[in-house]
Amino acid sequence: MNKPLISKAFNPDNFRHQGHLLVELLGDYLESALQSSTPVNRWRDPEDQLTFWQNDYKEGDRQLEHFFKKLIDSSLHMHNPKNMGHQVAIPAPEAALAGLLTELLNNGTVVYEIGAPAVVLERVVCKQLAQEMGFDPGKADGFMTSGASLANLTALMAIRNIKAGEDVWNKGNNKQYALMVSEEAHYCIDKSLRIMGLGEAGTIRIPVDEHYKVRVEMLESAYRAARDRGVEVLGIIGCSCSTSTGTYEELEPLADFAQAHNLWFHVDAAHGGPAIFSKKHRHRLKGIERADSVVMDFHKMMMTPALSTAIIFREAKHSYRSFSQKAQYLWEEQEKKSWFNLGQRSFECTKLMMSIKIYTLLRQYGTALFEEYIDYTYDLAQSFAGMLKQESDLELALQPETNVVCFRYKPGKLSSASLSKLNSLIRKKLIEDGEFYIVQTQLKEDIWLRVTLMNPFTTTVELRALLEKIKQLGRQLVSEQ
Repeated sequence: MNKPLISKAFNPDNFRHQGHLLVELLGDYLESALQSSTPVNRWRDPEDQLTFWQNDYKEGDRQLEHFFKKLIDSSLHMHNPKNMGHQVAIPAPEAALAGLLTELLNNGTVVYEIGAPAVVLERVVCKQLAQEMGFDPGKADGFMTSGASLANLTALMAIRNIKAGEDVWNKGNNKQYALMVSEEAHYCIDKSLRIMGLGEAGTIRIPVDEHYKVRVEMLESAYRAARDRGVEVLGIIGCSCSTSTGTYEELEPLADFAQAHNLWFHVDAAHGGPAIFSKKHRHRLKGIERADSVVMDFHKMMMTPALSTAIIFREAKHSYRSFSQKAQYLWEEQEKKSWFNLGQRSFECTKLMMSIKIYTLLRQYGTALFEEYIDYTYDLAQSFAGMLKQESDLELALQPETNVVCFRYKPGKLSSASLSKLNSLIRKKLIEDGEFYIVQTQLKEDIWLRVTLMNPFTTTVELRALLEKIKQLGRQLVSEQ
Protein backbone atom coordinates (compact mmCIF):
# COMPACT_ATOMS: atom_id res chain seq x y z
CA MET A 1 0.00 0.00 0.00
CA ASN A 2 1.31 3.42 -0.96
CA LYS A 3 1.43 5.77 2.07
CA PRO A 4 2.89 9.07 0.85
CA LEU A 5 1.37 11.30 3.55
CA ILE A 6 2.27 8.96 6.39
CA SER A 7 5.81 8.70 5.05
CA LYS A 8 6.06 12.49 4.91
CA ALA A 9 4.58 12.98 8.40
CA PHE A 10 7.14 10.62 9.95
CA ASN A 11 10.18 11.57 7.88
CA PRO A 12 13.17 12.04 10.25
CA ASP A 13 14.88 14.60 8.00
CA ASN A 14 11.69 16.65 7.81
CA PHE A 15 11.43 16.48 11.60
CA ARG A 16 15.01 17.71 11.99
CA HIS A 17 14.37 20.59 9.61
CA GLN A 18 11.08 21.66 11.19
CA GLY A 19 12.51 21.18 14.68
CA HIS A 20 15.45 23.48 13.98
CA LEU A 21 13.08 26.13 12.62
CA LEU A 22 10.83 25.86 15.67
CA VAL A 23 13.74 26.14 18.13
CA GLU A 24 14.95 29.24 16.28
CA LEU A 25 11.47 30.75 16.47
CA LEU A 26 11.19 29.96 20.17
CA GLY A 27 14.66 31.33 20.81
CA ASP A 28 13.65 34.59 19.11
CA TYR A 29 10.42 34.64 21.11
CA LEU A 30 12.29 34.08 24.38
CA GLU A 31 14.78 36.83 23.63
CA SER A 32 12.16 39.39 22.62
CA ALA A 33 9.81 38.46 25.46
CA LEU A 34 12.48 38.78 28.16
CA GLN A 35 13.39 42.22 26.76
CA SER A 36 9.71 43.31 26.58
CA SER A 37 10.29 44.29 22.95
CA THR A 38 6.90 42.83 21.98
CA PRO A 39 3.52 43.20 23.76
CA VAL A 40 2.52 40.73 26.44
CA ASN A 41 -0.65 40.09 24.51
CA ARG A 42 -2.15 41.12 21.18
CA TRP A 43 -5.78 41.22 22.26
CA ARG A 44 -8.57 40.03 20.02
CA ASP A 45 -12.18 39.55 21.07
CA PRO A 46 -13.20 35.86 21.05
CA GLU A 47 -15.19 36.17 17.83
CA ASP A 48 -12.32 37.97 16.07
CA GLN A 49 -9.91 35.28 17.29
CA LEU A 50 -12.22 32.61 15.92
CA THR A 51 -12.47 34.34 12.53
CA PHE A 52 -8.69 34.73 12.38
CA TRP A 53 -8.05 31.02 12.84
CA GLN A 54 -10.93 29.94 10.64
CA ASN A 55 -9.36 31.98 7.86
CA ASP A 56 -5.98 30.46 8.59
CA TYR A 57 -7.44 26.97 8.22
CA LYS A 58 -9.25 27.81 5.00
CA GLU A 59 -6.79 30.10 3.28
CA GLY A 60 -3.44 29.80 5.01
CA ASP A 61 -0.44 28.17 3.37
CA ARG A 62 0.81 24.82 4.60
CA GLN A 63 4.18 26.10 5.79
CA LEU A 64 4.48 24.86 9.36
CA GLU A 65 6.90 27.62 10.22
CA HIS A 66 4.31 30.26 9.29
CA PHE A 67 1.69 28.60 11.50
CA PHE A 68 4.11 28.41 14.43
CA LYS A 69 4.94 32.10 14.08
CA LYS A 70 1.26 33.08 13.95
CA LEU A 71 0.59 31.02 17.06
CA ILE A 72 3.47 32.60 18.97
CA ASP A 73 2.42 36.11 17.96
CA SER A 74 -1.22 35.47 18.96
CA SER A 75 -0.44 33.91 22.34
CA LEU A 76 0.08 35.44 25.77
CA HIS A 77 3.83 35.95 26.20
CA MET A 78 4.41 34.41 29.61
CA HIS A 79 8.14 35.24 29.64
CA ASN A 80 7.56 38.98 29.23
CA PRO A 81 8.40 40.70 32.56
CA LYS A 82 5.15 42.67 32.22
CA ASN A 83 3.13 39.45 32.47
CA MET A 84 1.90 39.48 36.06
CA GLY A 85 -1.37 37.61 35.70
CA HIS A 86 -2.27 34.10 36.71
CA GLN A 87 -0.54 31.51 38.88
CA VAL A 88 0.98 29.74 35.90
CA ALA A 89 4.66 28.87 35.65
CA ILE A 90 7.11 30.77 33.50
CA PRO A 91 8.59 27.59 31.99
CA ALA A 92 12.34 27.12 32.16
CA PRO A 93 13.57 26.37 28.61
CA GLU A 94 15.26 23.11 29.65
CA ALA A 95 12.00 21.85 31.14
CA ALA A 96 10.26 22.74 27.88
CA LEU A 97 12.88 20.78 25.93
CA ALA A 98 12.21 17.81 28.21
CA GLY A 99 8.55 18.23 27.30
CA LEU A 100 9.37 17.99 23.60
CA LEU A 101 11.24 14.77 24.33
CA THR A 102 8.33 13.23 26.22
CA GLU A 103 5.80 14.32 23.58
CA LEU A 104 7.60 12.38 20.87
CA LEU A 105 8.39 9.31 23.01
CA ASN A 106 4.78 9.37 24.29
CA ASN A 107 5.24 6.59 26.84
CA GLY A 108 2.27 6.15 29.15
CA THR A 109 3.07 5.85 32.85
CA VAL A 110 0.06 4.00 34.24
CA VAL A 111 1.96 0.71 33.97
CA TYR A 112 5.68 0.20 34.50
CA GLU A 113 6.30 -1.80 31.34
CA ILE A 114 4.96 1.03 29.15
CA GLY A 115 7.09 3.88 30.54
CA ALA A 116 9.68 2.46 32.91
CA PRO A 117 12.08 5.45 33.21
CA ALA A 118 9.29 8.00 33.72
CA VAL A 119 7.59 5.78 36.32
CA VAL A 120 10.79 5.38 38.31
CA LEU A 121 11.70 9.08 38.06
CA GLU A 122 8.24 9.94 39.35
CA ARG A 123 9.06 7.95 42.47
CA VAL A 124 12.45 9.68 42.80
CA VAL A 125 10.79 13.11 42.58
CA CYS A 126 8.01 12.26 45.05
CA LYS A 127 10.41 10.76 47.59
CA GLN A 128 12.57 13.90 47.38
CA LEU A 129 9.51 16.07 47.88
CA ALA A 130 8.33 13.99 50.86
CA GLN A 131 11.73 14.41 52.48
CA GLU A 132 11.66 18.19 51.94
CA MET A 133 8.24 18.30 53.62
CA GLY A 134 9.63 16.61 56.70
CA PHE A 135 8.04 13.22 56.10
CA ASP A 136 9.97 10.01 56.60
CA PRO A 137 10.84 9.15 52.96
CA GLY A 138 10.96 5.48 53.91
CA LYS A 139 7.32 5.56 55.01
CA ALA A 140 5.84 8.29 52.82
CA ASP A 141 4.93 7.83 49.18
CA GLY A 142 3.06 9.53 46.42
CA PHE A 143 2.64 9.99 42.71
CA MET A 144 1.95 12.66 40.13
CA THR A 145 -1.27 13.57 38.42
CA SER A 146 -2.73 16.13 36.03
CA GLY A 147 -3.20 19.26 38.11
CA ALA A 148 -4.21 20.21 41.63
CA SER A 149 -7.93 19.85 40.97
CA LEU A 150 -7.51 16.16 40.16
CA ALA A 151 -4.91 15.74 42.90
CA ASN A 152 -7.24 17.19 45.52
CA LEU A 153 -10.10 15.02 44.28
CA THR A 154 -7.81 11.99 44.57
CA ALA A 155 -6.87 12.94 48.13
CA LEU A 156 -10.49 13.53 49.14
CA MET A 157 -11.48 10.16 47.69
CA ALA A 158 -8.78 8.54 49.83
CA ILE A 159 -9.97 10.42 52.92
CA ARG A 160 -13.53 9.17 52.47
CA ASN A 161 -12.48 5.60 51.78
CA ILE A 162 -10.19 5.57 54.83
CA LYS A 163 -12.16 7.54 57.41
CA ALA A 164 -15.78 6.67 56.58
CA GLY A 165 -17.24 3.93 58.73
CA GLU A 166 -18.60 2.01 55.74
CA ASP A 167 -17.56 0.64 52.35
CA VAL A 168 -18.37 3.74 50.32
CA TRP A 169 -16.35 2.66 47.28
CA ASN A 170 -18.51 -0.40 46.67
CA LYS A 171 -21.82 0.54 48.31
CA GLY A 172 -22.01 4.32 47.97
CA ASN A 173 -22.73 7.05 50.51
CA ASN A 174 -25.26 6.12 53.15
CA LYS A 175 -24.35 9.02 55.42
CA GLN A 176 -23.72 12.73 55.01
CA TYR A 177 -19.96 13.15 55.08
CA ALA A 178 -18.14 16.46 55.10
CA LEU A 179 -14.74 18.14 55.36
CA MET A 180 -13.87 21.42 57.04
CA VAL A 181 -12.10 24.08 55.02
CA SER A 182 -11.51 27.83 54.89
CA GLU A 183 -14.06 29.90 52.99
CA GLU A 184 -11.06 31.12 50.94
CA ALA A 185 -10.15 27.60 49.78
CA HIS A 186 -9.82 26.95 46.06
CA TYR A 187 -13.13 26.14 44.40
CA CYS A 188 -11.85 22.71 43.34
CA ILE A 189 -12.35 21.50 46.92
CA ASP A 190 -16.08 22.16 46.88
CA LYS A 191 -16.30 20.87 43.31
CA SER A 192 -14.56 17.64 44.27
CA LEU A 193 -16.86 17.01 47.21
CA ARG A 194 -19.88 17.56 44.98
CA ILE A 195 -18.44 15.17 42.39
CA MET A 196 -18.17 12.63 45.22
CA GLY A 197 -21.91 13.02 45.83
CA LEU A 198 -21.62 14.91 49.13
CA GLY A 199 -23.52 17.94 47.87
CA GLU A 200 -23.46 21.41 49.35
CA ALA A 201 -23.42 20.01 52.88
CA GLY A 202 -20.15 18.22 52.15
CA THR A 203 -18.18 21.46 52.54
CA ILE A 204 -18.09 23.04 55.99
CA ARG A 205 -16.76 26.54 55.32
CA ILE A 206 -14.94 28.24 58.17
CA PRO A 207 -14.87 32.07 58.07
CA VAL A 208 -11.58 33.94 57.76
CA ASP A 209 -10.24 36.92 59.71
CA GLU A 210 -9.12 40.30 58.39
CA HIS A 211 -5.90 38.69 57.14
CA TYR A 212 -7.89 36.05 55.21
CA LYS A 213 -6.67 33.26 57.49
CA VAL A 214 -9.12 30.68 58.80
CA ARG A 215 -10.52 31.56 62.22
CA VAL A 216 -9.19 28.72 64.32
CA GLU A 217 -11.38 29.69 67.28
CA MET A 218 -14.46 28.80 65.21
CA LEU A 219 -13.39 25.25 64.37
CA GLU A 220 -14.85 23.60 67.47
CA SER A 221 -18.29 25.19 67.18
CA ALA A 222 -18.49 24.41 63.45
CA TYR A 223 -17.50 20.81 64.12
CA ARG A 224 -20.08 20.36 66.88
CA ALA A 225 -22.83 22.02 64.82
CA ALA A 226 -22.12 19.61 61.96
CA ARG A 227 -22.23 16.62 64.31
CA ASP A 228 -25.52 17.86 65.75
CA ARG A 229 -26.95 17.91 62.20
CA GLY A 230 -25.98 14.26 61.76
CA VAL A 231 -22.96 15.04 59.55
CA GLU A 232 -19.90 12.82 59.89
CA VAL A 233 -16.83 15.04 59.61
CA LEU A 234 -13.92 13.18 58.04
CA GLY A 235 -11.15 15.74 57.95
CA ILE A 236 -9.89 19.28 57.79
CA ILE A 237 -8.03 21.01 54.95
CA GLY A 238 -5.34 23.66 55.27
CA CYS A 239 -4.58 26.16 52.48
CA SER A 240 -0.95 26.91 51.71
CA CYS A 241 -1.72 29.29 50.22
CA SER A 242 -5.18 30.64 49.34
CA THR A 243 -5.65 31.53 45.69
CA SER A 244 -7.10 35.02 45.87
CA THR A 245 -4.71 36.57 48.39
CA GLY A 246 -1.76 34.17 48.62
CA THR A 247 -2.32 33.82 52.36
CA TYR A 248 -0.79 30.92 54.29
CA GLU A 249 -2.92 29.42 57.04
CA GLU A 250 -1.36 28.45 60.36
CA LEU A 251 -1.02 24.69 59.96
CA GLU A 252 -0.07 23.76 63.53
CA PRO A 253 -3.47 24.64 65.06
CA LEU A 254 -5.22 22.77 62.25
CA ALA A 255 -3.03 19.72 62.88
CA ASP A 256 -3.82 19.95 66.61
CA PHE A 257 -7.55 20.11 65.90
CA ALA A 258 -7.38 17.15 63.52
CA GLN A 259 -5.46 15.10 66.06
CA ALA A 260 -7.87 15.96 68.88
CA HIS A 261 -10.88 14.79 66.86
CA ASN A 262 -9.26 11.92 64.96
CA LEU A 263 -9.70 13.71 61.64
CA TRP A 264 -7.63 13.49 58.47
CA PHE A 265 -5.40 16.52 57.92
CA HIS A 266 -4.91 17.45 54.27
CA VAL A 267 -2.94 20.44 52.98
CA ASP A 268 -3.61 22.02 49.61
CA ALA A 269 -0.17 23.51 48.91
CA ALA A 270 -0.60 23.75 45.15
CA HIS A 271 0.86 27.24 44.93
CA GLY A 272 2.67 27.88 48.21
CA GLY A 273 4.20 24.45 48.83
CA PRO A 274 7.55 25.12 47.07
CA ALA A 275 8.40 27.56 49.88
CA ILE A 276 9.75 24.44 51.62
CA PHE A 277 12.84 24.85 49.43
CA SER A 278 13.53 28.33 50.85
CA LYS A 279 15.32 28.72 54.16
CA LYS A 280 13.88 32.23 54.34
CA HIS A 281 10.22 31.32 53.74
CA ARG A 282 9.73 27.68 54.73
CA HIS A 283 8.54 28.75 58.19
CA ARG A 284 5.22 29.58 56.56
CA LEU A 285 4.69 25.84 56.12
CA LYS A 286 5.44 24.91 59.73
CA GLY A 287 3.24 21.94 60.56
CA ILE A 288 3.06 20.51 57.06
CA GLU A 289 5.07 17.52 58.31
CA ARG A 290 2.01 16.60 60.41
CA ALA A 291 -0.30 16.42 57.40
CA ASP A 292 -1.69 13.06 56.29
CA SER A 293 -1.61 14.17 52.66
CA VAL A 294 -0.29 17.14 50.68
CA VAL A 295 -0.89 18.38 47.14
CA MET A 296 1.71 20.53 45.38
CA ASP A 297 1.96 21.81 41.80
CA PHE A 298 5.21 21.85 39.86
CA HIS A 299 3.60 23.98 37.15
CA LYS A 300 3.09 27.02 39.38
CA MET A 301 6.15 27.95 41.44
CA MET A 302 8.67 25.46 40.03
CA MET A 303 9.08 26.70 36.45
CA THR A 304 7.68 23.50 34.96
CA PRO A 305 5.25 23.39 32.01
CA ALA A 306 1.71 22.29 32.85
CA LEU A 307 0.37 19.95 33.99
CA SER A 308 2.30 18.20 36.76
CA THR A 309 1.18 17.88 40.36
CA ALA A 310 2.38 15.69 43.20
CA ILE A 311 0.16 14.15 45.84
CA ILE A 312 2.13 12.87 48.83
CA PHE A 313 0.82 10.63 51.62
CA ARG A 314 2.61 10.42 54.97
CA GLU A 315 1.79 6.70 55.03
CA ALA A 316 2.48 4.89 51.75
CA LYS A 317 -0.42 2.45 52.18
CA HIS A 318 -2.92 5.31 52.01
CA SER A 319 -1.79 6.26 48.50
CA TYR A 320 -3.63 3.17 47.19
CA ARG A 321 -6.98 3.97 48.80
CA SER A 322 -8.49 6.45 46.34
CA PHE A 323 -9.35 3.94 43.61
CA SER A 324 -9.38 0.15 43.68
CA GLN A 325 -10.76 -1.13 40.40
CA LYS A 326 -9.39 -4.18 38.62
CA ALA A 327 -7.85 -4.11 35.15
CA GLN A 328 -6.67 -7.57 34.14
CA TYR A 329 -5.01 -6.35 30.95
CA LEU A 330 -2.73 -3.91 32.81
CA TRP A 331 -1.18 -5.88 35.65
CA GLU A 332 -1.11 -9.54 36.53
CA GLU A 333 -1.47 -9.53 40.31
CA GLN A 334 -4.69 -7.59 40.92
CA GLU A 335 -4.50 -7.41 44.71
CA LYS A 336 -0.79 -6.70 45.09
CA LYS A 337 0.09 -3.05 45.73
CA SER A 338 2.88 -2.25 43.29
CA TRP A 339 4.31 1.29 43.44
CA PHE A 340 5.51 0.92 39.86
CA ASN A 341 2.01 0.34 38.46
CA LEU A 342 0.64 3.84 38.89
CA GLY A 343 -2.79 2.98 37.52
CA GLN A 344 -3.52 1.37 40.88
CA ARG A 345 -3.35 4.81 42.48
CA SER A 346 -4.06 7.52 39.91
CA PHE A 347 -7.31 8.45 38.23
CA GLU A 348 -5.84 8.59 34.73
CA CYS A 349 -5.92 5.58 32.46
CA THR A 350 -3.37 7.28 30.22
CA LYS A 351 -0.85 9.36 32.12
CA LEU A 352 1.83 11.59 30.62
CA MET A 353 5.54 11.34 31.36
CA MET A 354 5.14 14.33 33.65
CA SER A 355 8.04 13.46 35.94
CA ILE A 356 10.62 14.14 33.22
CA LYS A 357 10.20 17.92 33.15
CA ILE A 358 10.62 18.47 36.88
CA TYR A 359 13.33 15.81 37.16
CA THR A 360 15.27 17.62 34.44
CA LEU A 361 15.39 20.79 36.55
CA LEU A 362 16.20 18.90 39.76
CA ARG A 363 18.98 17.01 38.00
CA GLN A 364 20.49 20.14 36.47
CA TYR A 365 20.20 22.55 39.40
CA GLY A 366 19.08 20.70 42.51
CA THR A 367 16.62 22.42 44.85
CA ALA A 368 18.74 25.61 44.95
CA LEU A 369 17.07 26.82 41.74
CA PHE A 370 13.67 26.81 43.44
CA GLU A 371 15.00 28.53 46.55
CA GLU A 372 16.42 31.33 44.42
CA TYR A 373 13.15 31.65 42.54
CA ILE A 374 10.94 31.66 45.64
CA ASP A 375 13.13 34.20 47.42
CA TYR A 376 13.18 36.55 44.45
CA THR A 377 9.46 36.52 43.65
CA TYR A 378 8.32 36.64 47.28
CA ASP A 379 10.71 39.51 48.06
CA LEU A 380 9.60 41.36 44.92
CA ALA A 381 6.01 41.23 46.21
CA GLN A 382 7.18 42.90 49.43
CA SER A 383 8.86 45.63 47.41
CA PHE A 384 5.67 46.14 45.40
CA ALA A 385 3.63 46.39 48.60
CA GLY A 386 6.01 49.08 49.81
CA MET A 387 5.56 51.01 46.57
CA LEU A 388 1.77 50.84 46.91
CA LYS A 389 1.86 52.19 50.46
CA GLN A 390 3.61 55.30 49.18
CA GLU A 391 0.79 56.11 46.73
CA SER A 392 -2.11 58.19 48.03
CA ASP A 393 -4.51 57.00 45.31
CA LEU A 394 -3.64 53.30 45.51
CA GLU A 395 -4.67 50.91 48.29
CA LEU A 396 -3.01 47.64 49.36
CA ALA A 397 -5.52 44.98 50.43
CA LEU A 398 -3.17 43.23 52.85
CA GLN A 399 0.53 42.62 53.33
CA PRO A 400 1.53 39.81 50.93
CA GLU A 401 2.93 36.53 52.22
CA THR A 402 3.74 35.08 48.80
CA ASN A 403 4.15 36.58 45.33
CA VAL A 404 0.44 37.48 45.16
CA VAL A 405 -0.46 41.13 45.72
CA CYS A 406 -4.01 42.55 45.80
CA PHE A 407 -4.54 46.29 45.46
CA ARG A 408 -6.82 48.86 43.84
CA TYR A 409 -6.96 52.36 42.47
CA LYS A 410 -8.80 54.51 45.01
CA PRO A 411 -9.20 58.16 44.09
CA GLY A 412 -11.02 60.35 46.60
CA LYS A 413 -14.25 59.19 48.16
CA LEU A 414 -16.11 56.65 46.04
CA SER A 415 -18.60 54.01 47.14
CA SER A 416 -17.49 50.38 47.25
CA ALA A 417 -19.62 49.60 44.22
CA SER A 418 -18.12 52.50 42.27
CA LEU A 419 -14.59 51.45 43.22
CA SER A 420 -15.24 47.90 42.08
CA LYS A 421 -16.62 49.08 38.75
CA LEU A 422 -13.72 51.49 38.24
CA ASN A 423 -11.02 48.90 38.95
CA SER A 424 -12.70 46.32 36.76
CA LEU A 425 -12.71 48.86 33.90
CA ILE A 426 -9.03 49.67 34.51
CA ARG A 427 -8.19 46.01 34.21
CA LYS A 428 -10.22 45.69 31.00
CA LYS A 429 -8.36 48.65 29.47
CA LEU A 430 -5.02 47.13 30.47
CA ILE A 431 -5.87 43.84 28.76
CA GLU A 432 -6.99 45.54 25.57
CA ASP A 433 -3.87 47.73 25.56
CA GLY A 434 -1.59 44.68 25.70
CA GLU A 435 1.45 46.19 27.42
CA PHE A 436 0.69 44.56 30.78
CA TYR A 437 -1.27 41.51 31.84
CA ILE A 438 -2.85 41.39 35.31
CA VAL A 439 -6.06 39.89 36.70
CA GLN A 440 -8.69 40.84 39.23
CA THR A 441 -10.24 39.08 42.21
CA GLN A 442 -13.11 39.55 44.62
CA LEU A 443 -12.36 40.03 48.31
CA LYS A 444 -15.50 40.00 50.39
CA GLU A 445 -17.84 42.00 48.13
CA ASP A 446 -15.27 44.20 46.39
CA ILE A 447 -13.23 43.89 43.19
CA TRP A 448 -9.47 44.32 43.57
CA LEU A 449 -6.65 44.26 41.06
CA ARG A 450 -4.31 41.32 41.54
CA VAL A 451 -0.82 40.53 40.36
CA THR A 452 1.02 37.24 40.75
CA LEU A 453 4.72 37.91 40.27
CA MET A 454 5.65 34.66 38.58
CA ASN A 455 8.27 36.05 36.23
CA PRO A 456 11.80 36.06 37.68
CA PHE A 457 12.72 38.83 35.23
CA THR A 458 10.08 41.26 36.48
CA THR A 459 11.67 44.10 38.46
CA THR A 460 10.55 47.22 40.28
CA VAL A 461 10.99 49.06 36.96
CA GLU A 462 8.07 47.16 35.41
CA LEU A 463 6.05 47.46 38.61
CA ARG A 464 6.51 51.22 38.71
CA ALA A 465 5.46 51.47 35.05
CA LEU A 466 2.37 49.37 35.83
CA LEU A 467 1.31 51.70 38.64
CA GLU A 468 1.77 54.75 36.46
CA LYS A 469 -0.34 53.14 33.74
CA ILE A 470 -3.08 52.25 36.23
CA LYS A 471 -3.18 55.77 37.62
CA GLN A 472 -3.30 57.23 34.11
CA LEU A 473 -6.18 54.97 33.10
CA GLY A 474 -7.94 55.60 36.40
CA ARG A 475 -7.80 59.38 36.05
CA GLN A 476 -9.02 59.10 32.46
CA LEU A 477 -11.98 56.89 33.41
CA VAL A 478 -12.95 59.09 36.36
CA SER A 479 -12.89 62.20 34.13
CA GLU A 480 -15.22 60.50 31.63
CA GLN A 481 -17.86 59.71 34.24
